[in-house]
Amino acid sequence: MSEITKAIEVICAEKGLSYESVLESIQAALAAAYRKDFGNRQQNIRVEFDPELGDIKAWDVKEIVEDIPEEKLEQDQLEMNARREKAFAEGRELEEEELADLVRFNPKTQMMKTPAKEFKKNVKIGDILEIPLEVPGEFGRMAAQTAKQVIIQRLREAERGNVYEELKEQEGEIISGTVQRRDRNGVVIVDLGKVTGIVPQNEQIYKENYRPGARMRFCILSVNMGTRGLEIILSRSTPKMVEAIFIQEIPEINAGTVEIKGIARDAGNRSKVAVFTSDENIDPIGSCIGQRGSRINTIIDELGGEKIDVIQFSTDTQNYIKQALSPAKIDSVELNEEEQEAVVSVAEDQFSLAIGRGGQNVRLAAELTGWKIKVVQQGDEEKVVSSDEEMEDVEAKLSDKKISEMVEAVVVKDEAEEK
Repeated sequence: MSEITKAIEVICAEKGLSYESVLESIQAALAAAYRKDFGNRQQNIRVEFDPELGDIKAWDVKEIVEDIPEEKLEQDQLEMNARREKAFAEGRELEEEELADLVRFNPKTQMMKTPAKEFKKNVKIGDILEIPLEVPGEFGRMAAQTAKQVIIQRLREAERGNVYEELKEQEGEIISGTVQRRDRNGVVIVDLGKVTGIVPQNEQIYKENYRPGARMRFCILSVNMGTRGLEIILSRSTPKMVEAIFIQEIPEINAGTVEIKGIARDAGNRSKVAVFTSDENIDPIGSCIGQRGSRINTIIDELGGEKIDVIQFSTDTQNYIKQALSPAKIDSVELNEEEQEAVVSVAEDQFSLAIGRGGQNVRLAAELTGWKIKVVQQGDEEKVVSSDEEMEDVEAKLSDKKISEMVEAVVVKDEAEEK
């Protein structure tokens, strides 16, 4: 094994790149260096480098096109310039379709058929002709500097490509990162190691403090390669964050014996998670809660104290809606299949529980089940709250003293349970 090959393998190990990608970077750099010292702008240079022998071979690569009269080329070039100037004056870019009727010829990458026959007699239109080039000797200082810059650029691009492919496969999964700072638009910048990610304001939890240096976990929402390079969007507020943490923390979910059927989330406040198993020997809710709440408390801590309701999924829509509205006890559920609406009847002392603070419970239940839900209070004074009502309207319906006392009692109970 030559010293050059050993050096390439060291680079591969340090950068996490394939041997082929590093060799391609070296060959691109040598092509740039050849063009600098020995070539010209009309050459489309391809270089092959043998790292074992140190040999370099070079070619000028051309696509063969039909012969075009010089006058036709000049006329079409003038017409192309005129069309571009007109488009610029109109404040728009010239569309490719507007140039389709014009002849275009690129002497760097193309060669007409007649001159190409000097190199290959039976050449055909559409062929790729590789014309061997002489490699005179050592490259000059400027060529070496050009080669160095090309290698650095190509290796960075290859490294970014590897990171992109790795993270693209992890979309929807959890990744750990260190908060760097918050920019003037409120976007949180996160150091992920080799790259940085961003957490837009709408993907943040308003209760959380993203202080610089804090180590946190995020959900990889999307990974894209844009004009500015790799763009990684992270989130703390997406329901996918809850799902990913459940998968990490609950072995039965990770193994597939317990399934997550749905998640409804009010980020930073409360989430409802519907779980299911076909194994009669497994309690899906108990699996998520853990002994003395050990598993669910770990998840709650990771989400900054956000409450988690784990409910039993059911194919029976009425039963599923009852479960989704827990901890309230539901008397009855009437379904309107045509309107996809459920009318839920509850006792007076369960009304506030079914609705939740500001209508949170009924809204999350509706989101989880996919049904619009109307909660009807039975008793002397009938009250109705719908899942699609605004928070202010819900609060107004809960404004009388008796109901307000119920809500306050529920809040106190929740706070006591948290302690």
